[in-house]
Amino acid sequence: MGVTERRAREKEELRSRIIEAATELFVHEGYTSVSMRRIAEKIEYSPSTIYLYFKDKADLVTHICAETFRKLTAALDAIVSSGESASNKLRSCLRAYIDFGLQNPNHYYVTFCVPEYQWKDVSPETEGGIYQLGIQAFQSLRDGLTACQRSPEFRIEDVETTAQMVWTMIHGVTSLLITLPTQFPWVERERLIETSLDHILRSLRA
Repeated sequence: MGVTERRAREKEELRSRIIEAATELFVHEGYTSVSMRRIAEKIEYSPSTIYLYFKDKADLVTHICAETFRKLTAALDAIVSSGESASNKLRSCLRAYIDFGLQNPNHYYVTFCVPEYQWKDVSPETEGGIYQLGIQAFQSLRDGLTACQRSPEFRIEDVETTAQMVWTMIHGVTSLLITLPTQFPWVERERLIETSLDHILRSLRA
C-alpha cells in the first residue's frame, strides 16, 4: 500500500471514530448537551482535528443520519430485488429493519428517537435532505405492501395508511428493545420479534 492510500485509509478511520464517538455521546448525554470539544475529548484529539472533518455539530449529526438511512435502504433494497414471493419479501424487509436497528442501536437512536426540537441548529435545507433519505427508506415498505396488495392472499385497501401503521409497530419493537433492554421483563428476544411479525402479517391477510 502506497503513502497516498495509507493516508486516505487513516483519514477514513479517524472520520469513522469521530462519528462513532459522537453517536455514542448523543445517545448517552443528549444531543444538545454535547459539544465538539466533548467529542474531541472522547477520541483524545484536539477540537481542531474534528473541524477538519465536520464544520459543526449539525454537520456531524447530518452525516450520522444520512449514513444510517443509506445503510438501511441498501439492506432493504437487497431484499426487494431478490426472487422471493411478495409476502416473503415483506416479512424479510420487516425483519431486516428490526435487525438493522438492534445491530446499530446508537445510530438508530440518533436517527429515529431524538426529539425534533433538538435539531434546531440544523438548517431547513439540510433537514430536508435527511428527510428525503428517510422517505427513500420508507418507500421500500410502501413498495412491499403494494406488491402484496396485488395478491389475493392479502387485504390491503390503503397502502399509505397500512405502511405507516406497520412502521409504527416495527419501530416500536426496535426502539423499545434499544432504549429499555433490561428495564422490562421481556420474553426471549427472538420469540418477541417473530411473534410481532406473525401478528403484523396476519392482520394484513384476507
